[in-house]
Amino acid sequence: MSSLLRQLTNTSRLPARLSVMQPHRNNTSGHRQPAANATGHFKSLAISSPKPFVFHVELNRPKKLNAISREMWIEIKDCFEALAINPDCRAIVLSAAGKHFCAGIDLSSMMSMGEQMGEYDDVARKGVILERTIKLYQDSISSVERCPKPVIMAVHQACIGAGVDLITAADIRYSTQDAFFQVKEVDIGMAADVGSLQRLPKAIGSQSLARELCFTGRRFEAAEAERSGLVSRTFVDKDALLAGALALAEDIAGKSPIAIQTTKESMVYSLEHTNQEGLDHIRIINKLHLQSEDFAQAVAAQLTKDEKPVFAKL
Repeated sequence: MSSLLRQLTNTSRLPARLSVMQPHRNNTSGHRQPAANATGHFKSLAISSPKPFVFHVELNRPKKLNAISREMWIEIKDCFEALAINPDCRAIVLSAAGKHFCAGIDLSSMMSMGEQMGEYDDVARKGVILERTIKLYQDSISSVERCPKPVIMAVHQACIGAGVDLITAADIRYSTQDAFFQVKEVDIGMAADVGSLQRLPKAIGSQSLARELCFTGRRFEAAEAERSGLVSRTFVDKDALLAGALALAEDIAGKSPIAIQTTKESMVYSLEHTNQEGLDHIRIINKLHLQSEDFAQAVAAQLTKDEKPVFAKL
């Protein structure tokens, strides 16, 4: 696993055929440019870099409606941990191939876990298997939130169960007008344990609505999701959705990576801390970052109305 991460985050030392996450190249044909041999490393994700410093991560199990298997849980974590330290990545769009964004957890993976637990009679040992599995799934989703690069979710059609876990860990959520959302875990006899119960109330700002959705598992249509703040924009179809998400990512990627990543770090930190703790946190960071060349370049460009500054990789 460690060797894979080194390959993903140090593409300059690899031949193109081995590099999963190559930086954007000029593309005179006008078509999007897939990252070289992405599927050679990720079986359940497709990775491309369609614009400078922008990466597009696509859930790629369309025949399974992008239900999240154990393999996909692991690959999501590996992918976002690699992009977190990839200097050629400044913003990420996550979408999904096929008819639906995500049908939830792959129940066949849960059955495999049940078979593994069946090898033991001791409850404590069964519990260890469950605890390790849940922690793996939690860490997978949290890798999206921990990634210092802004993550934009582009959701179409169904986003159910683990799909809601995934999108609530992102920074920005867009959807199609026909999208719908469900915290479905209660309908299979369990409480959600991978992030929805913790992040959904903060994402929509209403404990009442969040609890209604989590207690009932009812459909939550795109219009209601936009009104409540779960998504900030809706689009007429998937093509328009992806175009809008990528345009936003391109705009963000053109700004100072120090400024953007510090902004995300401060906002994520402040979710779990008092206002004063958040102020203390950003003050300590900015006593260094206000001395950055990015700050000087951006201020000079604003004062002189000069061309947009070009920032060094981070």
